[in-house]
Amino acid sequence: MSLSVNNLQKPLAIEPNLASPSVKPGEAQKNFANVLKSAIEEVNDAQVISDKKTEALARGEIDDLHDVMITAQKASITLETTVQVQRKVIDAYNEIMRMQV
Repeated sequence: MSLSVNNLQKPLAIEPNLASPSVKPGEAQKNFANVLKSAIEEVNDAQVISDKKTEALARGEIDDLHDVMITAQKASITLETTVQVQRKVIDAYNEIMRMQV
């Protein structure tokens, strides 16, 4: 299981195409939902792998403590990053809602 960010999709262009939008709002929403779901699944997978390795170490099935600790740290960092991104998204949403139009 690779926990790298290399498999993320290329971001959409920020410059709007005024002639005709290339992605319809419904498609953009669906794409965003799929990317978000995939990211959450990766976080969950990292946690599950860490738990399985920790349990296997406790049962004596594996002896590589370093691998278990590295896996646990990766899962922890992944979860912490996800929580921080969530906080930033909520802060951005609240800032947008405070804007006067």
